[in-house]
Amino acid sequence: MKPVRYAYGISSALLIGGAAISLVTGYPAGAQVTRGDSASIHPIVPRAGAPASFADLTEQLQPAVVNIATRQVVEVQNQQNPFFRFFGPGAPGGPGGGTSQQEVQAAGSGFIISSDGYIVTNNHVIAADKKTAAQAITVTLFDGSEYDATLVGRDPQSDIAVLKITPKKPLAHVDFGDSSQARAGDWVIAIGNPFGLGGTVTAGIVSAPHRTTGSGGAYDDYIQTDAAINSGNSGGPMFDMAGNVIGINQMIFSQSGGSIGIGFAIPSEVAKPIVEKLIRGEEITRGYVGAIFEGVDDDLADALGLAHDRGEVVRGLVPGEPAAKGGLQTGDIVLKIDGKDVTREHNAASILGATAPGTKITMSLLREGKPSTVAITVGKRPSEDELAKKTIDTGDGTKLPDQGPDGDKNAISVDTLGIKVQTLDANLARQLTGTPTTQGVVVTDVDGGSNAAARGIDQGLIIQTVNYEPVRSAAEFAQKIAAAKAAGRSSVLLSVLGPRGQHGDVTVRFTLQPAG
Repeated sequence: MKPVRYAYGISSALLIGGAAISLVTGYPAGAQVTRGDSASIHPIVPRAGAPASFADLTEQLQPAVVNIATRQVVEVQNQQNPFFRFFGPGAPGGPGGGTSQQEVQAAGSGFIISSDGYIVTNNHVIAADKKTAAQAITVTLFDGSEYDATLVGRDPQSDIAVLKITPKKPLAHVDFGDSSQARAGDWVIAIGNPFGLGGTVTAGIVSAPHRTTGSGGAYDDYIQTDAAINSGNSGGPMFDMAGNVIGINQMIFSQSGGSIGIGFAIPSEVAKPIVEKLIRGEEITRGYVGAIFEGVDDDLADALGLAHDRGEVVRGLVPGEPAAKGGLQTGDIVLKIDGKDVTREHNAASILGATAPGTKITMSLLREGKPSTVAITVGKRPSEDELAKKTIDTGDGTKLPDQGPDGDKNAISVDTLGIKVQTLDANLARQLTGTPTTQGVVVTDVDGGSNAAARGIDQGLIIQTVNYEPVRSAAEFAQKIAAAKAAGRSSVLLSVLGPRGQHGDVTVRFTLQPAG
């Protein structure tokens, strides 16, 4: 099992994290004995500008970074003939499919946040399928000592988990910093366990303090970095130059499976309150209004006289949910939420997801070019399974699955095929194919038990046509699939483009639906 899943465009490869280290007997100066101790000593801070060396800071931080190994029994697709890997295990001429149970092992990273052994990591490090936690979790400290860990709590929607070990002596640990102060160009270092090479240190800069990836889910606001991050860095810390953890490395963009200098970390301002709630045993709740938002592009902004990078268009609503009840309509352009500007860096999904359920908010918007406002009482975000059962009304008669705290134009699940796709925009097309004009949708997730998986449909694959008809967006793809299903078809023919330019046609059967 790979602890990181790589997906083109919104790579699900999950990777780093961190905190500020303190002094304990037997550890370098800079570690603290108890979390929040007012007598804690901060690590040596390199001089301003480009540091001559990261060695002093690394020496103090490494004792708080751990390796995490897990064992778990999962349901896996039976191995197929690799010749049919692209065009599909089970494709004509290929062997059959099927699944079986298998014990898998995984390795990731984490960091200690208290002297008594609380450890932060990614949920996907300790849960292969994001739903079921590993049966055995082993933590290895910097000095080589090993401990069995217990799971304190986890939050699959933010991909954060907290473990606990019982140490023989107080442990060196680190503190969360303030990621809201991070700026593009700031130095950062990552310490982790890439490819099983424990204690590996990489350095780089913050490429962007707020980056939306189009991945949907409960949060879509990451710190982007060029510090090298690879498989096994998942759950490890991203440190600033004061030795504070400002991010948990969680995701990379990669066409090869290795680092190409585009990594993403969960900001500490998001992670810290979730970690604290998990330790206290509290439920993690998020705001939800039941709407799909899409950023206003420059052409639309120019047509309406809006500033660029301002506002989001409502592309769909969940019937009966807060947005629809509050009077929000498809086509509305939301400019502010409770006085906060809606921008790429602070999009509607992140603002609403961080709003407590039950809060009454006001949305300032344009409706048919005229200013308007709507008042909405924010609801509680449903579980992922509950969200999958909801549908979005796009206003043109199309019903699409709901995809996130408030939807995302780029992330649409097509349950009838068992796949999730994302719109292939010019920037993503350029990175995947070298040609910005390539059109289609990119596959970002596949149900392992679906016929699509059995036929070789995988993350990173670009789908360009459905039954010979071109598709230009995730919504259009979902519409064409729904139309084929409604016409009584039992399967669809997909024209696909592989990561190395391979072209091919794949026939995929619709998934069986339960009676009633």
